[in-house]
Amino acid sequence: MSRLGELLIKRSLISQDQLVKAVTEQQQQGGILAAHLVRLGFLTEDQLVSHLQKEYRLPIVDPMSLEIGADVLQLMPMSLAVKHQLMPLNLAGSTLTVAMVDPSNLVGINEVKFLTGYDVRVVLSKLASLRKAIDHFYEGGSAIQDVLTQIESQDVEVVRDDQEIDLKELERATEEAPVVKLVNALMTDAIRKRASDIHMEPFEKMLRVRFRIDGVLYEIMKPPLKLKNPLISRLKIMAALDIAERRLPQDGRIKLRLPSAKEMDFRVSVIPTIFGEKVVLRLLDKTSLQLDMTKLGFEESALAHFKDAISRPYGMVLVTGPTGSGKTTTLYSALSELNRITDNISTVEDPVEYNLVGINQVQIHDDIGLSFAAALRSFLRQDPDVIMVGEVRDFETAEIAIKAALTGHLVLSTLHTNDAPSTINRLLNMGVEPFLVSSSLNLILAQRLARVLCSRCKTEMEYPREALLEVGFDPAEIDDLQFFHGAGCEDCSMTGFRGRIALYEVLPMREEIREAVLVGASALEIKRKAISLGMKTLRQSGLAKVREGATTIEEIVRVTISD
Repeated sequence: MSRLGELLIKRSLISQDQLVKAVTEQQQQGGILAAHLVRLGFLTEDQLVSHLQKEYRLPIVDPMSLEIGADVLQLMPMSLAVKHQLMPLNLAGSTLTVAMVDPSNLVGINEVKFLTGYDVRVVLSKLASLRKAIDHFYEGGSAIQDVLTQIESQDVEVVRDDQEIDLKELERATEEAPVVKLVNALMTDAIRKRASDIHMEPFEKMLRVRFRIDGVLYEIMKPPLKLKNPLISRLKIMAALDIAERRLPQDGRIKLRLPSAKEMDFRVSVIPTIFGEKVVLRLLDKTSLQLDMTKLGFEESALAHFKDAISRPYGMVLVTGPTGSGKTTTLYSALSELNRITDNISTVEDPVEYNLVGINQVQIHDDIGLSFAAALRSFLRQDPDVIMVGEVRDFETAEIAIKAALTGHLVLSTLHTNDAPSTINRLLNMGVEPFLVSSSLNLILAQRLARVLCSRCKTEMEYPREALLEVGFDPAEIDDLQFFHGAGCEDCSMTGFRGRIALYEVLPMREEIREAVLVGASALEIKRKAISLGMKTLRQSGLAKVREGATTIEEIVRVTISD
């Protein structure tokens, strides 16, 4: 007796005679037992799925609601998917998530393990949904797969890297319908998946496309290598870049209008590599810009310190963190808070990512001499109240910004450092005098972004006590805490996460910190002093988010270091 048949009889959902008849049909026609039980009318799809969900406690997923990458589909042939009525959905590390009608089908699971070499994680799917998905993804394909199939059947002319480029021929290739469709499909697919970046990377024997979703890169597809030059040139033409220049980096911008009348900006960066040009597109969605500081992830005390610092009439507020850590969003939120008819606010940025009504924004152009320092000097002749400098990169910019902060202006800026206390040493290393740093700074804020658990598939889990102590939890609180992880569902594309939240380390410049700077204290000494005065580190901010059930311990360990 099959495991499924045994379970259904045990639950009195079918009789012994019905099972014998279904098994006989299976032996004669092939396929899975569940399909014959439903076809013969012995039970409905809903009854089957409901029973299996209760029995195995697995999430129910509709594969048609997901975007399944070509690299995942290639792991399993269509013949195996049809034979066992199962389908690969997502590959994360060494675990392949597979949707099945019958999770008791150990033969099918073992065949997938043997064929792919990956551990298998099973989710449930209705029979009709799974069959439709197999037909769609394996035979019809998604929008991107449709385009690739069309490309394979056409002869798109390309040139090798070592050949002299015929610009007219290359321009003609970029206007070919398959190339245009593939670029458009990639850009709209990135918007649909909430990607923040698109990476198109050429290698010796392949071209790879990856999307960064919630801060993590996922491989989406590997277009034919012959499309390398047409695809990259198509993007360069759309961004108004020089397609003949392949030796120097270039930057541009693409504005895409969607059918919904929504506009999306793509910031384009092209850089030459040994196997061709790599293109990265940063997606800038104006409608998703969060300007409400209360919704950014600030804890109550940290938000109070930050608001106090930006409400002062003069001084400097620095936001620090790596690229892509949300510094721009935090600064724009502060500017939105300060944007009043009575104040003159000017910003100098590279590039200007979002347009803010009522604020004078300047885009730097180093090639014509419009640098951060040059723009800052001009700002000081423009009667400013608030100045935002996109980034302090050198001594000249730092010196002008600090002098502006000391002469009645509020200055907001960013810096690339690991945490808040080390920002002081970074300024000193640039050549700024300790007394200027001490007297000009109001507050330093370090931040990171952590992925938020999907609210639909969040489930409770347990950790070893030793692991919890190691990451920084208090022994007295461990027994009372609940921890969660994302099981994966169609809402989060089986990743377990949806969206991100900021972690903040806020260092107000109290008198004790100013004195430590003047006497030449190290970053470690300043950090210890700040913690003793109540500063919460990035790790502590992350653990607070874990206590709230917003994210996982693994995610906090990924983005922060131990104190």
